Amino acid sequence: MSPTYDALMLLSFGGPEGPDDVMPFLRNVTRGKDVPESRLLQVAEHYLQFGGVSPINEQNRLLIDELRAALDQRGNPIPILFANRNWHPLLEDTIRNAVDTGFGRILVLVTSAFSSYSGCRQYLEDLERAGSELGDANPIFDKIRPFYNSPGFISAMQDNLSKSIDSLGEARPADVKVLFTAHSIPMDMANNCEYETQLDEACNMVMEVFPEYSWQLVYQSRSGSPARPWLEPDINDVIGTLDENCVVACPIGFVSDHMEVLFDLDHEAKDQCHQAGKHFARVRSVGTHPLFVNGLVDLVEQRMERLEAVPVLGTRGALPDECPLGCCLPKVKTVKE
Repeated sequence: MSPTYDALMLLSFGGPEGPDDVMPFLRNVTRGKDVPESRLLQVAEHYLQFGGVSPINEQNRLLIDELRAALDQRGNPIPILFANRNWHPLLEDTIRNAVDTGFGRILVLVTSAFSSYSGCRQYLEDLERAGSELGDANPIFDKIRPFYNSPGFISAMQDNLSKSIDSLGEARPADVKVLFTAHSIPMDMANNCEYETQLDEACNMVMEVFPEYSWQLVYQSRSGSPARPWLEPDINDVIGTLDENCVVACPIGFVSDHMEVLFDLDHEAKDQCHQAGKHFARVRSVGTHPLFVNGLVDLVEQRMERLEAVPVLGTRGALPDECPLGCCLPKVKTVKE
């Protein structure tokens, strides 16, 4: 018997929607982590430069609208819920409302294309923790697999990259460097997941239609103790070393133009390019690109068994619908006396 879902839930990171939200939001994000107050105040300034409003919630609402329209057009209407890890609408509240509505089985779409602890496993833990508070009323949650190699994601990224390259005018391919960016993560997390491998494969797939251009995978938005190794290199460290005079920053690790894209790329990386005498262009994230939306709907309908199979690109095949036990967890280091 095919699974019957009462609703689809879009589950995301969350962000403040006003100045008074900024510090409470950042404290939610860093709860349980050894992050000094001075660092929170520094990051808060990034948000306050944009009126204390992160665009991520509004962008997710727009994505929900597009998903709903596409599902309706396919004759498959289903309620779509919205939930966040760190800010309203909080996951716990969304689940309680879903239970009150009578929903017992929910398909979950997380706004992360790649496998990692924070992009996949932690959301599963969030769902388990929030649902456990409801006891026997806890709904069944099925999470859609990471979609980094889906045709919709790659094709939308290619289309947006093409537009950014065109914006450089008469620049020759030899003068252009495409810097794919993703959020850096600690090495002890990276060593126990496929994050780097998936990013590298996705970049290669995007660049298949741009064979004359050179590219490099870099990272951004590092945080935490300087003593803890994180994925490198940072985009700002790379820009000044490039021979090319045009930089195209492509945030392949993000699905929306949220605060880390706006500040770390449109502000910091752009300033770094200007200081180095280089032109800067930034590729839009896939957001609500029609190719991306339709690719997500394909994955939804596959889990609902309305589609027999959804094609994937590259050589690694589709990721499993259910994550293997222990995947994407940081490796625990054994300390010898």
